[in-house]
Parts: sequence; C-alpha cells; structure tokens
Amino acid sequence: MTPHSRRRFLTYLVAAPTLAVATETAVGGSHGAAAVVPTPPQPADLLDMGDVLILAGAPTAHMLVLTVDEQGTAELRLPRMECGQGLTTAVAMLVAEELDTPLDRVRVLLEDARPELLFNQMTGASNAIRSLYDPVRHTAATARLRLVAAAARRWTTDAGTLTVRDGTVHAPDGRSAGYGRLTSDAASRDLVTGTAAPKPESAHTLVGTPTNRIDARAMVTGRLRYAVDLDVPGAKPCVLRRPPTLNGTVVSVRNEAAVRAMPGVLDVVSVDTGVAVVAETFGQAITAKDALDVAWGPGTVDGLSDDDIRARLRAAVPALPLPDLLVGRVDAEFDFAFVSHAPLEPNSAVADVRDGRAEIWSGLKAPIAAQRAVAEAVGLPLDRVTVHVTQSGGSFGRRLFHDGAVEAAKVSKKCGRPVRLMWTRTDDMRHGRMRPATHHRIRATHLLGEVLTFTHRVAAVRTDFGHGMGDVLTSFAAELPDGLANKTIAQSQFLLTVKSPYHFGVTSHSLTEIPLKMPTGSWRSVYSATSRGAEEIVVDELARRLGSDPVAFRRRHLRTDRQRAVLDTAAREGRWGRALPPGHAQGFGFHDEYKSCTACLVEIDATDPAEPRVVRAVIAVDVGRAVNPRGLEAQMLGGLTDAIATTLRAGLHIERGLPLEGSYSQFHYARQKDSPLDARVFVMPGTGEPGGAGELGVPAAVGAVANAYARATGTRPRRFPVRFDVDFEPFPR
Repeated sequence: MTPHSRRRFLTYLVAAPTLAVATETAVGGSHGAAAVVPTPPQPADLLDMGDVLILAGAPTAHMLVLTVDEQGTAELRLPRMECGQGLTTAVAMLVAEELDTPLDRVRVLLEDARPELLFNQMTGASNAIRSLYDPVRHTAATARLRLVAAAARRWTTDAGTLTVRDGTVHAPDGRSAGYGRLTSDAASRDLVTGTAAPKPESAHTLVGTPTNRIDARAMVTGRLRYAVDLDVPGAKPCVLRRPPTLNGTVVSVRNEAAVRAMPGVLDVVSVDTGVAVVAETFGQAITAKDALDVAWGPGTVDGLSDDDIRARLRAAVPALPLPDLLVGRVDAEFDFAFVSHAPLEPNSAVADVRDGRAEIWSGLKAPIAAQRAVAEAVGLPLDRVTVHVTQSGGSFGRRLFHDGAVEAAKVSKKCGRPVRLMWTRTDDMRHGRMRPATHHRIRATHLLGEVLTFTHRVAAVRTDFGHGMGDVLTSFAAELPDGLANKTIAQSQFLLTVKSPYHFGVTSHSLTEIPLKMPTGSWRSVYSATSRGAEEIVVDELARRLGSDPVAFRRRHLRTDRQRAVLDTAAREGRWGRALPPGHAQGFGFHDEYKSCTACLVEIDATDPAEPRVVRAVIAVDVGRAVNPRGLEAQMLGGLTDAIATTLRAGLHIERGLPLEGSYSQFHYARQKDSPLDARVFVMPGTGEPGGAGELGVPAAVGAVANAYARATGTRPRRFPVRFDVDFEPFPR
C-alpha cells in the first residue's frame, strides 16, 4: 500500500458550557531516490508502524477535545501518556500557537482510558506527535475561529477585521475581550463560522522555537505527582514477594500468621505473581515481605542461562546460502544481551476495587488494554472499571504493559481495601520487562567496488506484544504492504520498522523468534537498536574492505539528499577524521526511521579497553518540522546515553531462570561519568509534517559507539555489551 498523498479534515463543535472543539484527520507521505546499484523499496519505506497506528486511529481522531474556560485557560485532554519525553510541552505549544495565547495558559491533562477511542490511545512507535500534529492544530484553530466569531457577533463587526494577541481579541476601534469572556458565546450552537485552517508554518512564533518543559519546575521541586504519590483515601502501601525464577507460582505460605503479626502489617494475600503484603508504611511492607517463607512452583525458563539461550538463538538463524565465488563478501555475527527497561520510577499502581467497581491509577501507555485486563481479572463489566493515566517517571516501552495495574486490582479485591502497589527496584530489574536477547547474521556481497546484496537474518527471544500492538496490525492486515499480511505480529513489526537507508543492491531482512516464556517487551527502538546498530558496524567493515572512508562510503550509498545533508552536518561539526591520541578514536553511525533521520559521531577514550568512555558526541537530526527543538535535543541525548550504556556495559545476565542484576549498582546503565561532557545536537531546518523522534536516537549511536571502540582498540566487537562482567555479588534469589 502506498501512503495517502493528502489529508482530509472534518472539524465540528461539541456543545458545552465552555468552548470545546474536536478534529478528525487521516495521514500520508512520500519518498524517493536513486543510485548505481539501487535497492528496491522495503516494507517500511512504503508504510511504517507509525503510519499503521495513525491510519488505524483516524476514525476516532475527532474525539480529541479542547476546552477554553471562563478564566481563558485552554485545557486539552491528551489520549497519550507523558513519561518524560516532553509530549505535554510539545502539545501545549501547538495549542498555544493556534490560539495565539500564552503557553502558561495552556494545560494538558492525561486522558482516562476510553474504549471508544479504539486504537487511538496508545503511546508508542514514535507516533505521538506524528499522529497529533494536525488534529491538535485543527482543534485549536477551530476554537480560535469561534472565539473570534463570538467577538464579531457581540460587536456587530466583520470577524476579518479582528486580531488576536495573548489570548485577547482586539477590534480596530480599540475594543477588546479576553477569551474567558467569550467562551459562552463561542459555544453557542447557532454561531456561524467558516472553515478553520491552522496557521502556515511561516506564521509560527512558538512552534519551532526551543522551549523549556512546562513541567520542569514541578519535576525538580518534587511537586509532580506520580502514581504512588497520589492521595487516594485509605490506600495503603503494598509490595509483593516474588518467585526465585521468572514466572514462578505460589504453592503455599508457610509462616503467614507470623508475618500478619508483624508491626504495621494489615493483610497478606496470594496472587498468581507472588505474595502481597499490605502495611501502614512501605518500610513495614518491605520488612514483612522479606520475612515471608514461601513454597514456590516452577517458572517457565527454570534451568536456562545465557549460554543456553545464546545457543538456541544461533541455531534458530537460517543459514546464509553460499555466495558466488566471483564476488567478495563481508560476513558478521553479533549477540546482544537482554536489557532492562530500568525506568527511574519502578512499576507502580493504585487500585480501589470495592462495591462492584474498580478504580485504577497508573502510568499506562495502553490504558484501553489495561482497562480490559483489570475488568477480566476482577470479574467486573468494563463500564464498572475506571482507569486513570498518571504521568510516569520513564518508560522506554515498559509502560506499554499493565501488569502492575492488574496486580494492584487483584490485591485490592482480595483485601477489600484500596492499595498503593510499588515494585521494588529488584522486582523491576529481575521480574520486569526486558529487551529480548538477539543473534544477528549479516552478509554483504560486493564486486568491482559496488555492493550487490545485503542480507540480515535475526533470531530473537519472542517479544510480548500482548499490550495491544498486535490488535492494531491484525485489524489493519489488509492494508499492509505485500508479504506482511500473513506474517506474525513480531515479524510485521520488525519489517515495518527495520530498513536500510543505503542503496546496497538486493537488501533483505528477516526475523525468527524462539518461544521462550520470558517477560519481554519493546525496549526503546524495539528491533532497530540492535539490528541497525549491527548493520552500522558492518557498514564500517564493508567500507574498510572496499578501501573507502566510512563517512564517504555512507555518503555515496545513502538514498536521499536529505540524508546526505544530515550526514554532512554531523561529519563537519564533529570534525570527522581529525587526529586523536593513541587509544582514542572516532566512530560514526546513521539511521533513518519513522520519516526522520539522524547521524551520530562520537569520540571514545579506550586507552584502557576495559574502561572505555565516550568523551565527545555530535548528533545531527532531521524530523521534518520540529515542534520543540529543545525537546528533540533531549530525545537525541537520551538515545545517545541508552546507546553508550547498552553497547559498553549495561545488560542482564540470565542464570538458572532469573536475571542476576537487581539494582542500578549491578545493571551498569551509564552514569554521568560515562557521558560525554561535550555533546551537541544540530536540529536540521525542516518543514511539513513532523516525523518520529522517540525511537530515532539509539540505533545510529549504537553503531557510532561500537565503531569508535573497534577503531580505538583494533578489535571487531561481536558481543554486546562489550564489557559484560558479573563484577558484583548477586542478591539472594
């Protein structure tokens, strides 16, 4: 399927005491390029996962509602989740821009689960701004049009003569009225207006301007409320004792009476994922949880360790056919470890399940799926379950899952009281979701200096898409590019995201999964972080084999002028090729996904190969129209940090069915000392619709860090993270 070439809009008024408007949209895009040995379009060139989500959500996009109250404050209920990515700031900027009102008069609230939104309330796949850009603008533009029309009718004048500044409508004769005074008139059903149109980009004064986050002060002063911060009447702290292996079950509690008698303990109940303790304080709950003596049933991967899983992955990758003896080839195989999502806020939820109803508060990227799961878990009709989405302290894909919300609901029902469930850090590391381990087999063939084929075969531990991504693909199967409709959910996701930005002749990607029952999930950049990271390493080795500079080689084979401009900016600003001391080196990576592209240049100090450190980074990024360039810079720096961590040191060791890592001190995510003091992001000027940014920053940086390490040490790294020692004493199981 070729994406739509235009957008269609329908705006209409929702009657209310305050002004409320909504907007509906459908989406599309375009592409194109040429080269010496061109690569035919790949599935993700024709339709990427973001396109699928936007098109699937189009029928309910009109249910986005904006209100303007009598104080002149605009409030948008956002059917997505804010988890630190800066979405609420970017959306507030869009509203303020179209309303011509100050940013501090715009509030963005997270919407409760609304089943009628269908596929239009999921946060993922770098899709939020892509899917909201036009609906939010049209909604706000319609509100502005009606407010101006209300003023014109009040003053018996032509609306075309009126202007708006700072949330106030002005007439040529000096009369003025703030939005708050006009909302009742603007909401009138008999008010006649024309068709609203958002401002042209040339008229933007806020959108496209680097802007500080609207929630930054609340974050740094501790006023921002996360799930377990909420003052839900009667809700008591709750933690779980979890099994010693993944997905183990409770057989019995041997000392329940003794634990119930401990200070502050209010209740002890068993659920299918462990034994819950409810107490007056979290400290008392944790102490009592640690004192539990539980008989456990087996888990789903008992006895399996890293070497066993790695062997299964290697065996699952189909063998590559023997190439023609007349052509040269570069072969490479890579292993990537499991990785914890490790959000700063551990998994948590508040639940009140009593009197034939359930009310849940949690950070949820798929709240509609969470509402269904809670209803099923506690045996209630869907309309008796209310799910509130709270701001979250990090996600990286973790909060696509609602396991904390379901656990809290089950415990609350059994206890007959509201509970504040919090996973401990060890719970989150060992029993939380993780990026699956993968094995990659890549072959590039070449002849007379030209790349003829590029084949990439991946084996991965099965990724769980039970949060609802599969429902989107299933519902949209008939619209997928040829060859995807009969693929598994994971294969479809893989082919709708992973693609090569280069003209490398006949290019193919494939995914094989091994069905291990482990708590996996989409980690930032999903398949691209490892797949494209591995490919960027091979691109360096291919350039070396063909006697070409790695950046010049990439430039020659990139598909579009836009991509080359991004590459040139990173290479120029990073002074590619400059002389460095022994043990230091530069590395380069490139990535294109979700209608955006980025190039990353890093410099590494690997004088001690066991203690490598990235000391400098330059990133160039093009996302089309950047709503908030400052937020985009933060996204790219976050992706760089993820790449530094998972390429050099951070991963999970699986031993006899359980991760060994149980804290940040053991899961070696990058600290400040591991991050470059000199890191610059160059946002390319762009127009038109914005592309995705959330997933974009990791893959190019993975390639850049790995390539820098290889050049600095004279090695060819094949296992990641490159330094993956058990240099800690694991916590008891």
